[in-house]
Amino acid sequence: MEYRILGKTGEMVSALGFGCMRLPVINGNMKRIDEPEAIRMIRYAVDQGVNYIDTAYVYHEGTAEALVAKALKDGYREKILLATKLPIWDVKNRADMARLLDEQLNNLETGCIDLYLVHALNRQYWYKMIDFGLFDFLREAKAMGKVKHLGFSFHDDYSLFVEIVDSFDWSFCQIQYNYLDEDFQAGRKGLEYAWGKGLGVVIMEPLRGGTLVKGLTPEAYDIMKKASNQRTPAEWALKWIWDHPEVGVVLSGMTEMSHVEANVNYASESGKPLSSEEQKVIQAIQKTYKDKIRVYCTDCKYCMPCPSGVDIPQSFKYYNMAYMLDDVKGAHFWYKGISKASKCSDCGKCEEHCPQNILIRERLKDVRELFGD
Repeated sequence: MEYRILGKTGEMVSALGFGCMRLPVINGNMKRIDEPEAIRMIRYAVDQGVNYIDTAYVYHEGTAEALVAKALKDGYREKILLATKLPIWDVKNRADMARLLDEQLNNLETGCIDLYLVHALNRQYWYKMIDFGLFDFLREAKAMGKVKHLGFSFHDDYSLFVEIVDSFDWSFCQIQYNYLDEDFQAGRKGLEYAWGKGLGVVIMEPLRGGTLVKGLTPEAYDIMKKASNQRTPAEWALKWIWDHPEVGVVLSGMTEMSHVEANVNYASESGKPLSSEEQKVIQAIQKTYKDKIRVYCTDCKYCMPCPSGVDIPQSFKYYNMAYMLDDVKGAHFWYKGISKASKCSDCGKCEEHCPQNILIRERLKDVRELFGD
């Protein structure tokens, strides 16, 4: 196993982290974790050098933290760095934060959480959490020794990411990043910005929920088959991320022992950079997806603010995502969280400022039709 320094935390973390969001379950019931197998998988990973275990209050419908506590008995807790997350959607006031943290400490059977994240920050919850006294809570939790390092995980656009990074003395952050999401949410710009500020960066969704393994297009598979270095789709995706010096640890939500064994093996060569030929392989795969883009919006935001409140760039981003990945349902999940295309009043002011000369009003109608506003 290879290790990297996780930014301002100063901790040496394994290149591969074990994400406990997709543990094996019984009869498809996410709440019924297959405990013997999950424990076997986690302990095998730790025995192979994985020292970053990531869970959350809500994973497996609230049962993951207790499972992790069982896996870390018999001396395994002392071998790893334990990360979990404050469930912001359950916070209604300042007292809730303290109550939830104490509950998590009890779930995990530990006196201190090594890496504590504010979970899934976005524009909807960020300002609420500030009003509830988030910063004072975090400082107090650290001063009391209940948590060691403070961070946040993120699901929104780059501008909000910068605002959050600059708002508090965070030690690390967690973002979604893979070779299809290079410009999605925080993206590459966010990765570089956080790293430049000294934050450790934890990567989630490196395989995009399995899309980069089981959901690749035939064109992408063909490119991989023709490469001189034969790798599995998972290995291509992980090595692309590890090729970024800004990345601290890459989380993988592993469901089978075979996933653990393979990823541990890939991580053993995580420090070996991609060759120029290998970089071209990934670039060719990226192009097969980008060729499916329907609206060539560059997210310059010259069309914003919309007088009717439509989030025009984000509407086009999720519209494009649906076609790139052939996944309308997945794109609609993200689209539901923004101010929708159906609010368009057809005023045309956006088109006056668009440097790409996009017929924005017509394309917003396409967005409405696809997502059924």
